[in-house]
Amino acid sequence: MLFAVLLASLLIQGSSSVGRAPAPTTAVERRPRTVAIDEALAERAHLRVGDRISVSARPGVSGDTVIVDAIVRRGADPSEVARGDLRVRMHLDQIQTISGYGDRVDRFAIATTPTADIPRLIDRINRIAFGFRAYRSRDIAVETSRTFQVVSRFHRAIGIITIVASSVFLLCIMVLKVEERRRDIAALRLMGISRATVVRSIVIEAALVAVLGSALGVALGWVASLLVNWHYQALYRTPLEFSIVTPPTVVFAVSLSLVLGVAAGVAASLRLVRTPPLALFGR
Repeated sequence: MLFAVLLASLLIQGSSSVGRAPAPTTAVERRPRTVAIDEALAERAHLRVGDRISVSARPGVSGDTVIVDAIVRRGADPSEVARGDLRVRMHLDQIQTISGYGDRVDRFAIATTPTADIPRLIDRINRIAFGFRAYRSRDIAVETSRTFQVVSRFHRAIGIITIVASSVFLLCIMVLKVEERRRDIAALRLMGISRATVVRSIVIEAALVAVLGSALGVALGWVASLLVNWHYQALYRTPLEFSIVTPPTVVFAVSLSLVLGVAAGVAASLRLVRTPPLALFGR
């Protein structure tokens, strides 16, 4: 079935209506045309493929009887997450008749080839157009995703604060651990172990702590991401992924944790190796 490019957003409670239609009464009745409905509409109205429904431009008005021929899965479009529209795909002439628009449209899309000069094409369309303007699909997506950009910046700020706080926390842990081992370090120094060897052992220990902590954090983040997607995908009935743990993110987190761990180990160890061994014993 050839569906129209124009997509009708028919709300159950709004300017349009969708309802079950009665079964045909005569065998000679003309077979109704077919439509494709959104999976959210199918779930909410308990519709299946083959059901007959009545569609009209206004609620409470007798409309055209159509047959549900397909149930369309929703795309992962952030701009449609919170809108709650229930969509029906129709033939172009069919929606023209139901909506009463005739040959008028609100918007339409033009597919271009990969080698097309998009800026030149947009400029040419806007120069000859009257009453409408052409935009890149990318620009429209950016304009409709302003809220998500604000949320992204907010998450980035939270990430920076978390990194700073974790760095201070890691440094405090390493300082406390080294302070608890004052006598051990003093004994090693008195046995002839060099300062560089002591520093190296403490740095290696700090790096291991940082790597293990980052591995635990990645596992915790992955589980949290699964829970977030499970909840919000069910809430908004969309395949959009609200939280993603990507390999570059994991590599960056582990690398940053390792660098901060080594820095904390160096800062904590240098403070003790510069102190005379007898002073570390308290003498």
